[in-house]
Amino acid sequence: MSETKIVVRDHGPLLVSGKVTVEDAEGNVFDTGGKETIALCRCGASARRPFCDGAHRECGFQSAERADG
Repeated sequence: MSETKIVVRDHGPLLVSGKVTVEDAEGNVFDTGGKETIALCRCGASARRPFCDGAHRECGFQSAERADG
């Protein structure tokens, strides 16, 4: 997969597919386990931040952005 794609899931995480590196504010790299797709938390309730652990289902997170055009 040569292209990186980000899908905004309704009331859920950002799904990131493709080659990507996730770094913290100090430049330390998070281990993505070599997965081709990762889920990044948007609700803030995940115990595995910045990765999603499904906590959005329990905390009532609501968000359904749509692109213009």
